Order: sequence, then structure tokens, then C-alpha cells
Amino acid sequence: MHSSHTAGGGAANANAQLVKDSSTATFVADVIDASREVPVIVDFWAPWCGPCKQLGPALEKVVRAANGRVRMVKINVDENQELAGQMGVQSIPAVFAFKDGQPVDGFMGAQPESQLKAFVEKNSGEAPGEEAGGVNIEDAQAALAAGEFSLAAQGFVAIMQEDKGNVEAIAGLAAVYLEMDELEQAKQTLAMAPKNKAGDPALKAVQARIDLMEKAADLGDIGELSAKLEKNPDDFQARFDLAIALNAAGDREDAIHHLVEIVRRDNEWNESAARKQLLQLFEVWGATDPMTILGRRKLSVVLFA
Repeated sequence: MHSSHTAGGGAANANAQLVKDSSTATFVADVIDASREVPVIVDFWAPWCGPCKQLGPALEKVVRAANGRVRMVKINVDENQELAGQMGVQSIPAVFAFKDGQPVDGFMGAQPESQLKAFVEKNSGEAPGEEAGGVNIEDAQAALAAGEFSLAAQGFVAIMQEDKGNVEAIAGLAAVYLEMDELEQAKQTLAMAPKNKAGDPALKAVQARIDLMEKAADLGDIGELSAKLEKNPDDFQARFDLAIALNAAGDREDAIHHLVEIVRRDNEWNESAARKQLLQLFEVWGATDPMTILGRRKLSVVLFA
């Protein structure tokens, strides 16, 4: 009896490693380091949160069904508030997928099991169904992120040849053109997306980048705008235009600073234009981008201080 109990315990232990509780102290080992070997799904939850009680067990079930291609780590936000703050968690449940030590995907709120399966499948070690004609969408996106624009473009075009309406590939190719300052080509590429997919987040994010670039092109020089602002720190339009111009020039942190400063001085200015602009930037950058997390933190400090 005793020996069979031990064997069963061993199997349970091996299985338990697929899902574990973690904390601020062990986060680096359990998530950052572990995700270099196998993707890790992190669930931020709390005992008092109703939707968390539905999501947690459903997500666990899906993770266990993936048979080791992905692991799950649970973080109680009540006991790890600082960590939740660093990750930009503003409501729970909040779920992030980590790969190679970085957050790569995420969602907030309870989701149906079909969505959880899709999320885990997309972010697991091997992802059947992501292939198109031998080309992998994630490889093309990785090439784009690494600045290998020619390689990325080839990948996205190959996927579009197999699947003309693939919105991820269309958004990816448009993003390649934006990186190369080919604004018109980017707009033409986006126009190829199926009309019924116009609300897709990947397409909306690229469209928002195009809007920002067009806006920035109409603004004055950064030096001129800065000089205007030095003369009158309450010239909100100059500060707003400067933020747009700085973002277009790649200086995202200063852009955040100026938009948050408008919110701090007068949140209602121009129908809350600064706050709306920040939210658009966060959408463009993505929920897990460090600048989005920094910006959300600065904005919430000003709004909820």
C-alpha cells in the first residue's frame, strides 16, 4: 500500500510541475528562466475574484492537456502587489504568455474554453496550425522584430500566397513597409484585408501607427515645438504635438511624459485628447510592451492619486 502511494505521488508531482504557484521572490526562476526552455502562461488572480475561480481551473485543464508543451504559473495579486504593478496588471484575471524570458502575449478577464485552447496552442512549444506552405507566421514576426525586414517581407508574402486573407500576414507586411518609411505601400497592403476583418486588433494597431505617422508629418519641428513649450508650459497643443513628433522620432518615453503631463495639468483638455492619445499608443505598442506598462503606470498614478 505504502509503495503504490509513493509511486502515485511521484506521478502527481511530475504533473504538478506543469502548474505551480509562484511569488515575487521566485518569479525569475519560475517564469523568466523557465520560459527559455518551454513557454510559461502566468495567471494573476486573487481569492476574492469570481471570474478568476472560473478561469483558473479551465486554464489549468487546457495547460495539462498540452502535455508539457507549455507550463502555468499562478500569482496571487494580494500577496504580490508590487509584481502585479510591474506587469501593469490593472484588473484580474490577467494572463500573460512568456517565451524566452519575455512576455509575448496576454489577455484580461474570463474567456470561454475555446479561446483558452487557442491562446495556449498559439503560445505553446510547437504550434500546429500556424504553418502555411512551410512558412511560419511567428518566424516572420520574429524577423520583423529583429529588423530583418527583407526576410520578414518574404515570409508574410509567402503566407499571403497560401491564404490571401490572413490578417496577421497582411498586418505584418504593412508593418514592414512602415519600418522602411513606405507609408503608401503600407496603406495599400492594409487595404487588402477582408472587409469583415477590419476590426482585427493586428490591423487596427498598424492603422493606428499609420494615423500617427500622418499626424506627425503635419506637425512642426521638434526643436520649434520644444521652444514654444519652454515659453509657455501650459500650451497644451504644443505639448500634445511635441509628444506626437517625439513618438514618431522613436522617443516613446518622452512622448509618454508630455501626454501624462497634460493629463496631470488638465485631464479634460480638448475632450481628454491626451488620455485618448496615450490609450491609442498603448494599443499600437501592445499590452505587454515595457513602454505600455510604464505608460499605464504613470497614467494611473496621475488619474488615481
